[in-house]
Amino acid sequence: MSTKTNLTLVLGSLTAGLLAAGSASAMPSTLNWTAYGTGTSGHAQIMAISQLLQEEHGTQSRVIPGENDTMRMTPLKTGRVDLCACGIASYYGSEGVMMFAGPDWGPQPIRVISTSMASFGLGMAVAGDVEMDSIADLEGKRLAYLRGDDALNKAAEAYLAFAGLTWDDVERVDFPGYNAAFDGIISGRADAAITTTVTPAAQRLAASPRGLQWPELPTEDAAGWAQMLEVPPYFQPHDVTSGAGINADHPLASASYPYPIMVSNADLAPETVTGLITTLVESFDDYKDNAPGASGYALENQNMTWVVPFHDAVVAYYQESGVWTDEMDAHQNALVERQQLLMDTWEAYQADAPEDEAAFIDGWMETRRAALQEAGLNPVF
Repeated sequence: MSTKTNLTLVLGSLTAGLLAAGSASAMPSTLNWTAYGTGTSGHAQIMAISQLLQEEHGTQSRVIPGENDTMRMTPLKTGRVDLCACGIASYYGSEGVMMFAGPDWGPQPIRVISTSMASFGLGMAVAGDVEMDSIADLEGKRLAYLRGDDALNKAAEAYLAFAGLTWDDVERVDFPGYNAAFDGIISGRADAAITTTVTPAAQRLAASPRGLQWPELPTEDAAGWAQMLEVPPYFQPHDVTSGAGINADHPLASASYPYPIMVSNADLAPETVTGLITTLVESFDDYKDNAPGASGYALENQNMTWVVPFHDAVVAYYQESGVWTDEMDAHQNALVERQQLLMDTWEAYQADAPEDEAAFIDGWMETRRAALQEAGLNPVF
C-alpha cells in the first residue's frame, strides 16, 4: 500500500521546521501553467493558488486551459510552460505509454510538486437493480467501455482485477463517450461504468428508475489490492465522502488517485519549486477553502511513495522539514532510475525505429517491456 505522511504524529515538531525550511525562496516574476479547462475544479484550484502566489511573492501566473491530456502536456514538453496541473496522464508521460508512446513523445522527465486528494474519488457505478454484493459480482454483467478514453478504461480494468476478473469476464459494451455510457445504463443497454463519484452522470443514474449503487473495495482486502495495483500502480485506498448517495456519514471505501497532479520537468529551477512547495504547505489555510477540492493539497494527503518522482527541491524541502524518511528516499531514487532507464531506452530505440506510426508504437512497447524486465522491474503496460 502507499506510504503517506502521518500529520497527527509529526505536526507538533513540523511547524517550526516547515517555517525554517521555507524561509528563503526566490520566486520568478511570472509562472506559466497549463491546467484543466475553465469551469473545472482543477482549473479553479490553480487560479486560487495563483492568487496566493501573487499576494505572497508578487508572482503573476498565466494559466492556459487544456481540454485534453495532450493539450495540457504539450506546452510542458516544449518548454512553453513551467508547470502542468495535469491528470493521470502525467504518469503515462513519465512512462512513455498510451498517448505518449508515439514518435513525437516518449518518456518525459516529469517531476511532482504536489497533488490533491479531495473528498470525491473513483467508483464503479452500477445500476441499482443489479444484484451486487461485491465487485466480484460484475462477472457476466454489461460493463461500459469508453472509446478513446484510455485512462478510464484502465481504471475499469483495475476495478475488475480487484476481484480477479478481466474484460473477458464481463460483457463489454462500447460507447462513444462518457455521457453516452450513462445514457446506456439508464436505458438498459449496460449495467455499470467507471466514473468519478461527483459527476452529474452518476447523479442522473441515481435519479433514474434503475437507481445507483457503488460496490466497495475493502481496505483490508490485501489480495484484492495487490491484484489491482498490478494493473496500474497509481491507485490508492480512499474513503470517498462526496458523490451521488455518498457523504461523510455514509462514506464509500473505494480507490482513487490525485487530481490534479501538479508537475514540472526535472530541470525547473529549484528556487522556483522551493518557493512553490513552501507556499503550498505553509500557507495552506490561506487557500484551502478558496476552490472546490483545494483542501486536497494538505500535507497529510501527500503520498510520498507514489509512482512519479518528486522534484529534487521538493525532496530537499521535506528532508529539511523532518518529513522525509529513508524508505521514501529509496523509493524516490528507484523511480528516478526507472525513468532514466526508460529515457535511455527510448533514445536507443529511435535510432532504428520503424517509420510507420503503428509499427513504431508496437516496437517501442516491446522494447520498453524487455528493458524493464531485464532490470527486474514491472513493465505494467
